[in-house]
Amino acid sequence: MARSIWSGSISFGLVNIPINLFSATESHRVGFHEVEHGTTSRIRYKRVSEASGREVPWEKIDKAFEVRKGRYVILSDEELQAAEPHKSHTVEVERFVPLADIDPVNWDQTYYVAPDGEAAAKAYALLRQAMENQSRVAIGRFVMRTKEYVVCVRPFGDGMALHTMYFPDEVRRIDDLEIPRKARAGKQELALAEQLITSLSGPWDPSEYKDTFREKVMALVRRKDKGEEVAPAEGAGEEGGEGKVIDLMAALKATLAAGPKAGAPRGRSPKKASTPKSRAPTGRAAKARAAKGRPAKAGAARRGRASAA
Repeated sequence: MARSIWSGSISFGLVNIPINLFSATESHRVGFHEVEHGTTSRIRYKRVSEASGREVPWEKIDKAFEVRKGRYVILSDEELQAAEPHKSHTVEVERFVPLADIDPVNWDQTYYVAPDGEAAAKAYALLRQAMENQSRVAIGRFVMRTKEYVVCVRPFGDGMALHTMYFPDEVRRIDDLEIPRKARAGKQELALAEQLITSLSGPWDPSEYKDTFREKVMALVRRKDKGEEVAPAEGAGEEGGEGKVIDLMAALKATLAAGPKAGAPRGRSPKKASTPKSRAPTGRAAKARAAKGRPAKAGAARRGRASAA
């Protein structure tokens, strides 16, 4: 049974919906311990003073903010607590906006929202259905673990999801990058690129994508745990073509010639782009083919007999 990480309510207008939040994701990344070479002795880290070189216990460690190089301002726990946002158990909805107005770069963490008890189920379903019908999502604020968040609450399947969002000053401006503004693609290059996109188009199926690094590492761990000797593959981890200037037209043509499998995710190739089927010749075209000694297709022959009758 999933464990709630936050309990409170969603509030908009005079409506108050008791809810629980649950983590929507969990990391399966491979984790390693650091050990001494030649042994399995774990490596431990200690908090050591730069001045004395001695270890410092937790109770003698203060929090400091570096205002300029070498100049620190010490902040006590009491001062930090006074600066913390007022603890609240309510997601205060401030407005409803189209989901398309929010770029995914703003998303931080995702949580599932569930009604807290049967009494909240009707109001929960009402909010979800109303947002779905209006194609809008709720934007609000709430406090969790002493931090205030701007959040987006939106319909998700039969339920709702809550996304914590970055504040505007936390999102870096793409305009600060050195992106060439005058670069333009030619018509032929654009046509080939669009053809390539069409050939690789298909529905989003997350089950096609696996953490291949984790799978290989765990297989390696199991083999070595059994006492097997594993020799590293030649050229493992090397990627070719890095830093080379490519001929864009040649690369596009070569990719198209290789077929959709060249850029498809492992496990399944995308469906080929549909092309209109050639129709069987009818009427005069069928007669012309017959005159040249080429038989018309069966469908055309049947239509010819029907018209003669």
